[in-house]
Amino acid sequence: MTLPPHLSRQPESERDWFEALIRLARYLRTPEGCPWDRNQSARDFARYLHEESAELQEAFAVADPASIEEEFGDAFFNMMATAAAAEEQGLFRLENALKRIHEKMIRRHAHVFGPEKASTPEEAVQMWNKVKAEERTGVPGPAGD
Repeated sequence: MTLPPHLSRQPESERDWFEALIRLARYLRTPEGCPWDRNQSARDFARYLHEESAELQEAFAVADPASIEEEFGDAFFNMMATAAAAEEQGLFRLENALKRIHEKMIRRHAHVFGPEKASTPEEAVQMWNKVKAEERTGVPGPAGD
């Protein structure tokens, strides 16, 4: 089988498939790609993401692994299509968004990566909310809270 133009080789790992998916989303917006995809704005794709997320929730509700994989893939591709359109519109860079969410998850999981530890899910949520509040106000909460 001939590889599609957005692939230089067959993906073999999660990383390869991630890269292939974002390349596909970007390729579909090129003149050689799809007229419909080119016509969508980031806002359009974001609206479709809402629909795909609802379908993913339904798949989890019935606990069908094949449906979950399909709907997760649909939602994930929609995120990549949104990213491709948003990058073209100068709204953001995917690399920056990925870096920011990684840093945020490390920060919000202070009970995992910091000196304080959570022993229960409730403590974890409490610590998460404390960090989140500090991010919003810019003011650290009292020690031991």
